[in-house]
Amino acid sequence: MPPVFVHRITKYDPADRDERGRYTGTEDTVSDHGPVEAAYLAAVGSFAAAAGIDRLEIREPAVAAFVHFGAGPAADGHGLAGLFPPDLTGYHDGAEVSLPVALELVRVMLRDQGAWCRLEAEDTFTVHVGWDQYVYVGTARPFPEAVARTRELGLFAEPLPASPYAAEPEPAEPADDAFWARLRTDLATRRTALLEEGHVHNAARWHRLTPDGLDAVRALLTPRARLTVWPDLSPDVAAVLAGLPADGTVELVWETPDGTIRSAIVDDTEYRGLAAALTDARAARALPFHDDDRHPLHAATLPDEDGTLRARW
Repeated sequence: MPPVFVHRITKYDPADRDERGRYTGTEDTVSDHGPVEAAYLAAVGSFAAAAGIDRLEIREPAVAAFVHFGAGPAADGHGLAGLFPPDLTGYHDGAEVSLPVALELVRVMLRDQGAWCRLEAEDTFTVHVGWDQYVYVGTARPFPEAVARTRELGLFAEPLPASPYAAEPEPAEPADDAFWARLRTDLATRRTALLEEGHVHNAARWHRLTPDGLDAVRALLTPRARLTVWPDLSPDVAAVLAGLPADGTVELVWETPDGTIRSAIVDDTEYRGLAAALTDARAARALPFHDDDRHPLHAATLPDEDGTLRARW
């Protein structure tokens, strides 16, 4: 059962809301990077301390990608520099972080720097950030002392039935032994395929699959990653570029001379420069950008070591 005592923590005085609940006051909708932001973090810390929480689990991590919806500009490294290495090792669904790191993640989200996630402690505590400096904290028990501390900090803790950003798990196929057996059978015929490892929302790592290398790739995958298998890249890069749709957006995947596989989202306004950019590419493939048009060979999500599928992609 998710936490049942939910509070919306904001700097917006409820007295400055109209009859539909919309804020009509003068507070800015971006972080001040100063005392108000610090008050938000202290308020979240107060709820966590009251709940006895000193570690939190990262859930549904995301980074900025083709479209950045934050009010502020996306930061280099998605705002995660200093918290995680450049390849984002340790920033994945199910990764556990200390409370100080969790509060820094809340800061990144308040600043709209590009990264977003939920932070949870099983069924006892959750915190996540919505639009316009709205922070939602959920606990398994009421903590009036944390509510009072939030008020002392100059913020408002308003009780809600639930967060509008509460997790909504969707059915997913587990990447279990049966999945890998099907993939191995497919590879016996295809010989090669392309694996998209979705380790966070809006980012992926790419792997070429072969019958002999399948187990080695499997051992390297990020916990709880979304796995999507596509036909292998085509060595006829010119034909791939010539076959791009006349308008619209695609995900272009290519192999560099050193064997690295990269991808980028491109639209028809960027096609003219692709031939020069991919002069040295060994192979390439254009994948549909919109989910409704994407039809992979296989798709599944990694379960935990006990076989339970806990990811909520």
